[in-house]
Amino acid sequence: MKTAPTIVLSDDERKTLTTWSRGRSTPARLVLRAKIVLAAADSKTNDAIAAELGTSKPTVGRWRTRFANLRTAGIAKDASRPGRTPALTAETVTRILQKTTQEKPENATHWSTRLMAKAIGVSKDTVQRVWAAHGLKPHLTRNFKLSNDPHFEEKLVDVVGLYLNPPEHALVLCADEKTSIQALDRTQRGLPLHRGRCGTMTHDYKRNGTTTLFAAIEMTEGKLIGTCMSQHRHQEWIKFLKQIDAETPAELDLHLIVDNYATHKHPKVKSWLKRHRRFHVHFIPTSSSWLNLVERWFREITDNRIRRGTFRNVEQLIQAIMDYIRHHNRSPKPFVWTAKADEILAKVRRARKLLDKSQSV
Repeated sequence: MKTAPTIVLSDDERKTLTTWSRGRSTPARLVLRAKIVLAAADSKTNDAIAAELGTSKPTVGRWRTRFANLRTAGIAKDASRPGRTPALTAETVTRILQKTTQEKPENATHWSTRLMAKAIGVSKDTVQRVWAAHGLKPHLTRNFKLSNDPHFEEKLVDVVGLYLNPPEHALVLCADEKTSIQALDRTQRGLPLHRGRCGTMTHDYKRNGTTTLFAAIEMTEGKLIGTCMSQHRHQEWIKFLKQIDAETPAELDLHLIVDNYATHKHPKVKSWLKRHRRFHVHFIPTSSSWLNLVERWFREITDNRIRRGTFRNVEQLIQAIMDYIRHHNRSPKPFVWTAKADEILAKVRRARKLLDKSQSV
């Protein structure tokens, strides 16, 4: 009958094995082997050791015998051997990244995982892992445009200065029009939100006319002045300026931040402004709507009230918009601008440099 070898440890061997068995950075296979030998040195049987350590009896017998013959060198020899050689080589990763960022597929505007997998000769899951590891999302784009306004820096500093350091005895208001808001009526009622199912809307609709929302948001308290009109000519803009004049304290100057829409620069508008000296108009740079914070509020009313709304006529649409404004003004919250002009200009310079570089390639 075959018997397990007896294990007797020297003080140095016991100290080494104990260190291996408790080491957090020690390879798991060496931890197990050290525990097997220590248990064997305590005169435990192979069956008892296997049960205690959650391994098999042949494994216990193998490393007990190996230690008896070769001592610590016998169990440590291959403990740190590397794992399986990865199938995905660095060269393949480089090829995927290069094609993703520098090339386009033959018959598409952007790469998909399947197109890239076919081009490289790997699985689509492999492509997905490489893209995820390097933060690449070829299916997504962002709207982007650098302003070509020759006075970009001057206008930016002016507007950001009003946001960060508003003048005393004055109100700063961001004003604009949201044009062509459609009163849409769905052809069928949608299904309500239900557990496990989102709400539904029909893909088709009936157009029942449009309106234009004129809005100005005051930057200190977030209060909104708004109205709806059927057109957005200079005549309507002057009417809205009169409304702002009537709904703000007469003793305060008004600094209006607006875009470069031709209506805002109409000769009759300029003439009206000359007669109302408390109005000071500040134009944002061209192609820089992000600098006018009323656009943020336009996004909110679109998402929260207009996009999913059902309106049988323009009157219902206008009523919904005005109700939303009244609700907003009951507990207004201002948009807080934090970015400094120097930080924005640095980003714009970097973007322009990259854009010039990409166009020269």
